[in-house]
Amino acid sequence: MTSEDTVGFLRRADAYPDGPRAVVAIETHMSWVFLTGTYAYKLKKPIRFNSVDLGTAERRRRNCEDEVRLNRRLASDVYLGLVALAQTPDGTLVLGGPGEPVDWLVQMRQLPAGDMLDVVIAAGRARSEEASIRAAARHLADFYAAARPEALTGPEHRRRMADGVRRDVSELCSGRYGLPARAVEALGRSLLAFIEESAGVFDSRVHAGRIVDGHGDLRPEHICLHPRPVIIDCLEFDKDLRVLDPVDELAFLALECERLGDARVGQWFLEVYSEVTKDQPPASLLRFYRVYRALRRARIAAAHLDDPTVRDHAKFAARARCYLEMVEPVPASAIA
Repeated sequence: MTSEDTVGFLRRADAYPDGPRAVVAIETHMSWVFLTGTYAYKLKKPIRFNSVDLGTAERRRRNCEDEVRLNRRLASDVYLGLVALAQTPDGTLVLGGPGEPVDWLVQMRQLPAGDMLDVVIAAGRARSEEASIRAAARHLADFYAAARPEALTGPEHRRRMADGVRRDVSELCSGRYGLPARAVEALGRSLLAFIEESAGVFDSRVHAGRIVDGHGDLRPEHICLHPRPVIIDCLEFDKDLRVLDPVDELAFLALECERLGDARVGQWFLEVYSEVTKDQPPASLLRFYRVYRALRRARIAAAHLDDPTVRDHAKFAARARCYLEMVEPVPASAIA
């Protein structure tokens, strides 16, 4: 059974027990998502790279279990569970039926596309949806407020960030992406200087219990406003990438909202977060995380150019440049 066989089967409307009229198939970097109008089914690709190993059906099953468990934290009624893709003795594939499981899918309730935050921003509806956006921000802030602090020391926290910056700079300056190396290096130097010279800022965040197991990929396209706010698609495959300061995630979200055309949305999330948690992070830290995330997102966008299955190279090259152009090195006056 090949991946092409599996995807071909799941494209068929008659593969699904809810009897959809049609199925919309969406390919992402790590998955295939099949939309039936009522449900969304996510099939993991059999990939191996960096910290991700989905090369066997058993590993994909465990990954699906992690995805459901972790995403129920912020979308409890969206993630319905796992569904087996089985094969009968005569070779027929059956979704959720009898037979030997050959793969696993995450079953979700399909969300209304027009109510996703990225669509709302792109349509210029953010102002009219401000109350709903602030409700989503409160849902997220309540999650952060209830999260258990992670057992991490200040030096460990700073080392992890510094290692990440060095890796981002190294990758972006490799020459194979055609990005401005001097600009990247300047951003990297300013971030590393801030980490070193503002150790007390980061250590105080650790000591205050602000480092938690968060979402890890907090983008507008993962936030649904109606009928009630839910946040989906957390980064399930690597806890190290989810353990962070909520202010880091919120600075990232603000950067994405600005890139999509409305910087006010990110500010609303930060305001609600501070109201709920009583956390007032210094402006210098917010500036740091904005640059830190821009560099990271530029590297992730550029990495798509290394994937032979990605067709639209111009899109990801432009996106990497966009992130780099949105920020400037953290100014020396911001280092506290």
